Amino acid sequence: MQEKIIKQQLLPAGCEPSCPGCAHRYLTPEQSLAQKETWLKNRLLPWASRVAPIRTVDESARWGYRKKVCLSAQWQSGKWAFGLIKNESVIPIHGCPVHARPIRDAVLLFSAVLPDPEFFPLAYFVQTGSQITLVVKSKQMPDLSWLKTDMTRKLAQMGIRGLWLHLNPCTGKKVFAKNTWHLLFGAPWSVDEHHLSYGPGAFAQLLPILYSRALSSAETFLSPGTDDIFIDLYCGIGTGLVRWRQQCNNVMGVELDGEAAACAQKNAPDTTILRGRCKDRIPQLIQWADAYPPGKRRLLYVNPPRTGLEGEVLEWIIDSYKPDRMVYLSCSAGTLARDLACLEKHNFQIDRVIPFDFFPQTLHVETLVFIKGRGKK
Repeated sequence: MQEKIIKQQLLPAGCEPSCPGCAHRYLTPEQSLAQKETWLKNRLLPWASRVAPIRTVDESARWGYRKKVCLSAQWQSGKWAFGLIKNESVIPIHGCPVHARPIRDAVLLFSAVLPDPEFFPLAYFVQTGSQITLVVKSKQMPDLSWLKTDMTRKLAQMGIRGLWLHLNPCTGKKVFAKNTWHLLFGAPWSVDEHHLSYGPGAFAQLLPILYSRALSSAETFLSPGTDDIFIDLYCGIGTGLVRWRQQCNNVMGVELDGEAAACAQKNAPDTTILRGRCKDRIPQLIQWADAYPPGKRRLLYVNPPRTGLEGEVLEWIIDSYKPDRMVYLSCSAGTLARDLACLEKHNFQIDRVIPFDFFPQTLHVETLVFIKGRGKK
């Protein structure tokens, strides 16, 4: 009991001890990074000798860094509580020190002003940078009498650029439905730290400074030239595309999410963007790449979801595209190990592995892998 009390006293202000969100919050930065490196090397054991020291940020940037959240909502004691669910109850984390200040301010504001569930059946509070979405478990428009001039003025003062209502009567583990988005206030697009447009549902890596370092490392390894062929799979809003396009004339991106694909086209207007599953766009990828004369260097950058590369995509990489160099950014060491083993089996060379601490205080670690094509130096 005494040890538990001492640990709780070490937590920063606003950290809720019962919240399951940050497994490493009781560790020093050095202890957390050491655990992540050890865990990653064990999961990537065949390539452990090629794992570089984990890249991270200064201590001051390890708190207040999260600018994207999806919080469950629950009516408690006459107001809304936003946080993580444990034993079917939401643990409020309104003052979470990992969340950026705009998120903490917005959570407190909406907790106080939104009507009760009978009039406003809120299920989730989602914030992506300066875009906020309220997901309600209903197909009918709820009470919006709370959205007065004073409320929109406060949102504007907080830096919120867009407020959305998303109607999803089936919301549950899957937060969003395909349509039923309603812009209640502001503009549908915001601009991030890279001066790129994004919308309310956009995915972006946390810690922009660290992400820029990861992309710089990838660019150095790939070394794209003007006449090279460059494909970026799971390209998101096009953060990498903008960088590749500055060096290379022949760039194509593929992205499943419609909003992200639209942002990518907006952010990299001179780039060919295909919307859809990467495996479903293989015929177009083959046609596009084969339209160029033989002998051009082929480069590939992939950033798949936790499920890793689709089997059809791996087959296309190995048998058709045959990149000279490839960079793989992974958020799952398990599926990464599976994909690397397949590539190595077909004589691709795993050159270097660099972990990135995109989620300080948590047990998560992301991995950037440099891969050379068959017979390439």
